[in-house]
Amino acid sequence: MARRNAFLARWVGWVSVGESLGFLAPATAQVVSAALWPPAMVPLLVLAGFAEGALLGWFQVRVLKTWLPAVAIRRWVLLTGAAAVVAWTAGLLTFSSEAWQNWPEAAQAATGALAAAVILVSIGFAQWLELRRHVPGAWRWIAGTAAGWAVGLGVFMAVTTPLWQPGQDLWVTAAIGIGAAVLIAVAMSVVTGLVLVRILHKG
Repeated sequence: MARRNAFLARWVGWVSVGESLGFLAPATAQVVSAALWPPAMVPLLVLAGFAEGALLGWFQVRVLKTWLPAVAIRRWVLLTGAAAVVAWTAGLLTFSSEAWQNWPEAAQAATGALAAAVILVSIGFAQWLELRRHVPGAWRWIAGTAAGWAVGLGVFMAVTTPLWQPGQDLWVTAAIGIGAAVLIAVAMSVVTGLVLVRILHKG
């Protein structure tokens, strides 16, 4: 029990830091592209998404390796970065797209539901490809990670929706987004940490 609690504490602490730092990549890309080159925003955000995912994956796997020494660090990091690219692309092509917002409601609902599923499942599925090599029942990580991101994104929306207002200075918008991103990171890391401890204990 003491080992599990210590692992959970390390996971929550370091993964929260990793995702918080990782979010600075897309936040910076958005600010830079908005100020200097707006047409490049989408590709820059996708590239920044890889950086965010890779940094998150690096912090995760450094903790995970204390329990599963055979986990491949490079594979975990690259899988997480690639999955983040998929998630960012799905979000940018739907929820952040002006063209998508003009689609009929039925088409929006169908594609929006598909994009949301991709966003929530992508990282867990990619990491499962490595985790399944080391622990039985690793498929639960896909659902657990999806739950973690659902909770985190719910927190993000609850914080930013009332605070983000039209006409705000860019730095105010960025500060709100970064603060909310820290809350995402903590919420996601707590949920995924609890799930991971159960998976590792069962394994």
